[in-house]
Formats: sequence, structure tokens, C-alpha cells
Amino acid sequence: MKKKLVKLLHDNVKQLNQAFLNGHQASCLDEKEQAAFEKDALEMSERGAKVVSAKISGDIMNVMAYEQQTQVEYITVIDRLLKQGTMMFMEERTMRRRARFEGSKLVSDEAVPVHSLSLQERGEKCSGQIYREDSSTYNRRNAVRYAEQWWNDYNPAFVRFEDNCTNFVSQCLYAGGASMTSKASKQRGWWYTNEQTMSLSWSVAHSFRWYLSGATSHLRGEEKKSAHELIPGDVICYDFNGNGTWNHCAIVVAKDINNEPLVNAQTVNSRYRFWTYQNSPAYTDQIQYKFFHIST
Repeated sequence: MKKKLVKLLHDNVKQLNQAFLNGHQASCLDEKEQAAFEKDALEMSERGAKVVSAKISGDIMNVMAYEQQTQVEYITVIDRLLKQGTMMFMEERTMRRRARFEGSKLVSDEAVPVHSLSLQERGEKCSGQIYREDSSTYNRRNAVRYAEQWWNDYNPAFVRFEDNCTNFVSQCLYAGGASMTSKASKQRGWWYTNEQTMSLSWSVAHSFRWYLSGATSHLRGEEKKSAHELIPGDVICYDFNGNGTWNHCAIVVAKDINNEPLVNAQTVNSRYRFWTYQNSPAYTDQIQYKFFHIST
């Protein structure tokens, strides 16, 4: 039976690969994820981009069986080679998924949160060193270099959270030379000491967005009206539901041929992802963005 389930899962992953390649439907996807595939295909067309090749690889993480039902959790690594005019680049994402079987029939397959534990929760201590150049100016190249090095991994010098997007972006900015503020209060400033002591703005997307809007010294964010105005090393914040709660942030690492940002991010670990996030199941038509040009 196990071999049969693995074969069914493998066939389903092949369908997912075709969906990432051309936006076509894949069986057992929920409505939100299918809508994300369709939006992605439409957006690619509007950008004048096409997928040259798509490849999914992965590993089964956990199998739980009870009566006639089996649940399989697995990790997928998605690589898409995109071409836009004369420009080519590799878009990458790491995604955890959960497949459910009834008997030998696959009934659902959905993306799920990664749920990585913090070092404190795992009973571990941070180790390693934080490399950065002390400078009076923000070095965008170093920030992007850090984002490229760690987008799909976790620097042991820092704590790791279940929702790690803001912690990751803060690390990128710090690696670029952004200076921390006073460490007097967790509710104020932008700073990090250790796995138990840091400002809310260091690791919480909502706090980080409002810190950037109000900061007048050290790390500062100048609000821009459009994504076109951003350059590598800048930041985008996301309110997926448009309800005033900011859920996510990402760092700009490149611009496409139309001068649109490509971002790296964590939680769903992503590299060279198009900035709108229309290909995310979390996307809604009410989404709000904040575009920040970073300065120190």
C-alpha cells in the first residue's frame, strides 16, 4: 500500500509541476491555490514573461495512518526558469504540503505553514557569528548578498520563528549596515540582542511596517508611491486582507525587464519572486502594500 501511495503522490507532484509550468489545473487543489495558479499565469502573460522550464523536487517528511485514511506531509522545492524579453532568471520556492488519502485515493493536497520551532523552543542556543561591515551608510549590495545566501536557510547566529519573514528581512538590513536603535524598550526602536530579547519591530511584520513609517534616525524607511521606485535592498510590506493588519514583508533583490521588483522572503521561502504575491493562496483582491526605500 505504501508504495502505491508514493506512486500516487509522485503523479500528483507531476501535475503540480505542470501547473507551475503553464498555470493549468491540477487535481485535488483547493480553490485558493487553484486561483493562485490562474492569477500567476495571467500575471506572467501581462509581464511578457514565460516559463522556460519548471522542476519540483522534494522529500516525504511524515506519514500518519488511521483506519482507511493516510496523511502525508512532504517538502517541495520549486525551480522555475523564467524568460522575459532578453532576460532570464531562476525563481525558487520551498513549500511544505499535506496530502490526504482515503484508501488508495488522493482526496486533497494543500500547502501548509512550515511550523519551524524557534531555538528557544528547541532548547538550543544561538551559535555562529554575525558578519557585517560597520559603515555610516547602508550597503545595499551586502544586504542583497545576505538575502541570497540565507533565503532558504537559517543563520544560526539568530533566533528562528515559525513566521520568519520579518526576522529574515531585519537580518538582511543589519547585514547591509543598518544601525540598531536604543534597546530600552521592546515596543520602541529596531534592535536585537539574543533569542529572547529583541524589539517587536525586529520580528513582527505589523510592528516593522509602522516602525519604518515613523523612524527619524538609525534605520529609516522613506515611503514610495509605487513599486517601480524601489531598488535592490529596499523593502515591501504586505497586508493580504486589507484590514490594517500587516502580515508579511520581503526584501527587493533585483528588478525585472519592466523595472518591477523581484523579492526574497521567508516563511514560504522564496527567491526572485514577483513582488505582487498574486501567486500566493494568501492573496486577496483587498491586498495593500507599503513600499519603503531604506536609508540610515
